[in-house]
Amino acid sequence: MALSISQIAERVDALRVRNTARDERMANVLAVRNGDMVSIGADFFPEDMSRSMIANFVDVAARDVAEVCAPLPSVNCSTSSSASDTEKRFADRRTQIANHYIQFSELETQNYVGADWYNSYAYYNVIVEPDFEASMPRIRIDNPLNAYPEFDRFGRVVSYSKVYKKTVRELCVDFPEVKAEILASFSDGIGSYNTEVELVRYEDKDQIVLFLPRQKNLVLEATPNPMGKVTVSVGRRPSINPDDPRGQFDDVIWVQLARARFAFLAMEAAEKSVQAPIVVPNDVQELAFGPDAILRTQNPAGVRRVGLELSSAAFTEQQMLQQEMRLGSRYPEGRTGNIDASIITGQGVQALLGGFDSQIKAAQQIMARVLEQALALCFEMDEKLFDFKKSASGTYQGAPYKFEYKPGTAIKNDYTVQVRYGLMSGLDPSRALIFSLQALGAKLASKDFVMRELPWSMNVSEVQKSIVS
Repeated sequence: MALSISQIAERVDALRVRNTARDERMANVLAVRNGDMVSIGADFFPEDMSRSMIANFVDVAARDVAEVCAPLPSVNCSTSSSASDTEKRFADRRTQIANHYIQFSELETQNYVGADWYNSYAYYNVIVEPDFEASMPRIRIDNPLNAYPEFDRFGRVVSYSKVYKKTVRELCVDFPEVKAEILASFSDGIGSYNTEVELVRYEDKDQIVLFLPRQKNLVLEATPNPMGKVTVSVGRRPSINPDDPRGQFDDVIWVQLARARFAFLAMEAAEKSVQAPIVVPNDVQELAFGPDAILRTQNPAGVRRVGLELSSAAFTEQQMLQQEMRLGSRYPEGRTGNIDASIITGQGVQALLGGFDSQIKAAQQIMARVLEQALALCFEMDEKLFDFKKSASGTYQGAPYKFEYKPGTAIKNDYTVQVRYGLMSGLDPSRALIFSLQALGAKLASKDFVMRELPWSMNVSEVQKSIVS
């Protein structure tokens, strides 16, 4: 049963109140990533200094982890090993259609930002939307900031709410059919067309609604959900509290602020040391400053600046804060090339990077599951909303392809798809190759299985035919 607009507004408000602490953590991480540390720790900085003087460790580490996680997994619509050639061709065609969805949505470039959001905010939100101009489903990775997915006890998304900031001018341009209602909703006067207001997009299995909560829940658009289900797949970072996952940098941003504070104190100490008072003997009548200055005195050894004693413990504390940041963010020193000289073996380097590889593998497994659900939604949406003849094109295993298909005939209610980073997920290329060859040599896996587990897209049936021929 579809909810009324007042019920939807109450539901969204309840979700926002419930996630207040989460939103605050996300906002703090965003501020640090943007270099705006003063907004969350003004007392750490001098009044005339609005930016940090040290490298933004959180941003550097987040980008590095995201770039490692971002490459897309392999996509295959496989059949049973005893399937006929017709069934294999049917599976291969669906594999090409799935890859067409990915390339049409430009998911390869989107995922760099999506992986960054996952590690920073602990959420990986993927929305499948109908593109009626192209007559295709489109995959979009949504920013988890101010997004509120609601789950049932099985972890399935039952509603998805997202709060956007829009200016009055943008709303009037995007929704000209309700421009008069938008302007009339500001009973105290809009003041300016550049005034920002909140826009909420709400989706459940029954309806999709866009409304302005602060303007008496003014509905801009409302439509029944043609899919009969929420077309959003959400992945959450593993946490001791599954209902409140934490990002990778939630706890280390305060260490970053402490490091920035120490940098300012070190600069202040250096400045005071250079500008310390000059001590001269009593017989000095005139004091000259600057290079090549001359002081006439019978006791030249008595001319000096007042010494500023700086404890070595301050520099030790800076190193400890740096170690705390790496420990709290699980970001090994080896990723930046700063490896202790005593560690000279390859195994030592691998041991340092072991924790990094494990978190990459965990992230990729979660993202693979989300993309698998999203591609299944693409198949279903394509068959339900765009069941007419059209073309699909792209590049598959280095070879371009183009064909025409009708979703009802090519998909046939089969929405299953396997999205895998493979058994080699988290391993570097050398170890992945050795592992797969050893598994084949020990007869622990077949060539077909290993080929499907490789971390890139491959038309396994066609490759096997070319190998045999």
